[in-house]
Amino acid sequence: MAHPTTSISEQELVLCGQGRELVRDVLERIGDKWSVVVICQLGHTTKRFNELRRLSEPITQRMLSATLRSMERDGLVTRTLHDTKPLRVDYALTPRGLSLLAVARHLAGWAVDNAAGIQESREVFDAP
Repeated sequence: MAHPTTSISEQELVLCGQGRELVRDVLERIGDKWSVVVICQLGHTTKRFNELRRLSEPITQRMLSATLRSMERDGLVTRTLHDTKPLRVDYALTPRGLSLLAVARHLAGWAVDNAAGIQESREVFDAP
């Protein structure tokens, strides 16, 4: 099967070469098992930790905490601590996280749209 060719600009070649370490690092962050799920669940709203956990099942408390911490470190999520009894912590997407939201939703939609075809391809490939 022939694949269509696309021309790659010189700027794209430079970005793919010089920035590959950073690009790989960023893609590793958003390509992990839970980051896209959390980004989609936060959307344009603020959510509490337990609400996020329920919406992101079957994520564990430990994994959600680690994911949110990494996302906060990358400037994708804010964590707001409220001095109340009991203590309340809210999470929200930053402007950077919001800019990733459309991409994450598009990726999630692509996965849903193509899941059956991918499963079929795997079964054909794995058949004896």
